[in-house]
Amino acid sequence: MSNFLSVATVTASLAQYLQGVVQVDVPGSTVTTVRPDGAGNQAAGPRVNIYLYQITPNAAFRNIDLPTRDENGQTLQRPRAAIDLHYLLTFYGAEAQLESQRLMGSVVRAIHSRPVLTRELIRQTIMSPTYSPILAQSNLAEEIEMVKFTPTTLTLEELSRLWGVFFETLYTLSVTYHASVVLVESEDIVRDALPVIERNVYALPFRRPVIERVRLDAPAGGPIIAGSKIVIQGTALRADQTQVSFGGSDALAILTDVTDTEIKATLPNALRAGIQGLQVEHHLMIGTPPAPHRGFESNVAAFALTPAITATFARTSAAGVTPIDGDVTVNFVPNVGKAQRVKLLLNEIGAPAGRQARAYSFDAPKNNGIGDANQVETDKIVFPVISIEAADYLVRVQVDGAESRVERDTDQNSPTYNRFIKPSVKIQ
Repeated sequence: MSNFLSVATVTASLAQYLQGVVQVDVPGSTVTTVRPDGAGNQAAGPRVNIYLYQITPNAAFRNIDLPTRDENGQTLQRPRAAIDLHYLLTFYGAEAQLESQRLMGSVVRAIHSRPVLTRELIRQTIMSPTYSPILAQSNLAEEIEMVKFTPTTLTLEELSRLWGVFFETLYTLSVTYHASVVLVESEDIVRDALPVIERNVYALPFRRPVIERVRLDAPAGGPIIAGSKIVIQGTALRADQTQVSFGGSDALAILTDVTDTEIKATLPNALRAGIQGLQVEHHLMIGTPPAPHRGFESNVAAFALTPAITATFARTSAAGVTPIDGDVTVNFVPNVGKAQRVKLLLNEIGAPAGRQARAYSFDAPKNNGIGDANQVETDKIVFPVISIEAADYLVRVQVDGAESRVERDTDQNSPTYNRFIKPSVKIQ
């Protein structure tokens, strides 16, 4: 671990190391850590200046701390920034005595022979009178990753741009070095988990269930209604723990027979009318003791849950006035949700010859007439109908595209044999 002082500690340790080297090779030399065009850059005598001019993310370690928090925002591990430091080392001295070049040779030799900042050097730097007041809390010496210096190559254009940022400063003999890696860690409090008592490793083949068809469990087929028995056909449907779930609902189907290619189940009563998404889930028995865990899931198969309805009509316009205004009250099984799209369809029954049967369409009122903010579904919707002619009408509703059932007349002696007759309302 290393705290926010790690960057400054690297610079100070490098300066401390080079100070002991250059003052031996070039007597009277000093090491500074100022901006090349700064006010502190006017010191006399031979000198090496260390300037940190850029930091970049370390490609190898930049994401090593992810994830740092769980889904509840609790800290799993301390966030850690991994960065590389880029230094400009500048050499000053009497050109007649080649002091700047002698200094450069001394520095290049010293860094090449010992390119890593040792823990001992870091501790000596932190304890030195020069840096102890400002770096006393640095813990870079305890960091596992050591900082290594590597010379970098700059083209003439890159070098020109680098010196161009120093206003009215003449170029001086210089080299650049890359220090890697420096880890800066936060001081967040981490919630430590208890040790793992036992580890379980499982090797399982990937066996994803696939749904190909959902139908009513009846020889002749038919619409699927609340509580229907259904058949799910597909491949790889069977597992040690199999369940059938529905999107947007916590309800589960009641399974009666499960094979690799077919599941027979009964729909739960908690589903709403309309288009439903069905999914087969395989749970794995793992852990100590074994317990069901989420495993493989099938594709989502859609089916229409057809609503069953009854309807009544109440007139709101004055008696004898035509066309007629009123309310058609529709009762649903199963319920419909507040946000579902519901439409009422009325088709005239027994229209006289020579005239086309009348047909009307009305949308449900906003939020399907549910005024209670806490109520999310209802079993009854009142549809306001306006300007409708008196007659008997076949009633249908569409819930998110799923249309309610209608019944045909099965009496062969009836004049309406094999025609749709129910459910209906009389508008009068």
